[in-house]
Formats: sequence, C-alpha cells, structure tokens
Amino acid sequence: MGFYLFLLLLVLLFLRPPATNVYAAVLLGALVVLFLVRYLSTSYVIDGEYLRAWRLLGGQKARLKDVRRIEFASLRDLSATGFWGSWGWRGRMWSPRIGRFDSIYTETKGILVTAGDFPLYISPVDLEGFAQELSRRVRSLGGRLMSDSGDEAAVTEGAA
Repeated sequence: MGFYLFLLLLVLLFLRPPATNVYAAVLLGALVVLFLVRYLSTSYVIDGEYLRAWRLLGGQKARLKDVRRIEFASLRDLSATGFWGSWGWRGRMWSPRIGRFDSIYTETKGILVTAGDFPLYISPVDLEGFAQELSRRVRSLGGRLMSDSGDEAAVTEGAA
C-alpha cells in the first residue's frame, strides 16, 4: 500500500502544471488510485462449491471438487518475474517451478491452491486458519489430498 501512495505522491509532485499537461497528471493519478483501490478490495471466500478470490474488476474461482493441492508458498520462491509480474491486470504469472499460475494477493507469503488448469496463489490474513478451513471443505467433498498444508492430521502423520 505504501508503494501506491509513494507513486501518487510522485505524480502530484512532478507532474503538475506548467511542467506537464494537466490531463496527463490527472490520468496517471487516477490510474494509481484505481490500482490502490483494487489492492485494498482483495478478498477470499470459501462457499459450498468454490474458493473465490476477488478484487475490484476481476477475480478467479477454483471448484472445491477439483482441488488437488493446498500448499503454503512464498511468491518470492515461486516467481521469476519479480515485482513487475504482479502488475498484470489478470494476475497471471509464470514460475520456473510450476509454470503459469494465477495470483490474487496482497502479501508475498500465501497459499498455492492447485485446481483446474492453473494454480491460484492467494494471501489471506490468517494463512493457517484459511488453509485449514479450505482443507476441511475440500476433504469433505473428496477425501484427503496428496499435498495439504491445511490438514493437521496429515501433517502430524507425516512428521511421525
């Protein structure tokens, strides 16, 4: 969030009249505000059928029946695209480890949910609690997963 505010400050300081066109400054300022509002609107919901990751003017959903993996992940470890990959409107990124994936996140530490054609990277506030609830709902539909960071029983069995 701080970066968006910094960009807005730069627009206000360096793109003011008479140095530049007023319309260009207003357009750039509005674009930065749009991205900030989009970032702040990010939310995640698990309902009876889907995991929905939403933000202003877009989102993704993963069918719970199709979930194959729930893993804790770090965006820094996944992505070779770094900072610039996250600026895409759709959130499609590429990783040398897993290939293409979708991302709707606010933090670099999150959960990678593998379901459907592309994995989905999300970053809910309570990572462990969200992973446990997602795991519980997925297991109630189709049993245990081969990789499930939210399944406390599977994690405990694996450690023993």
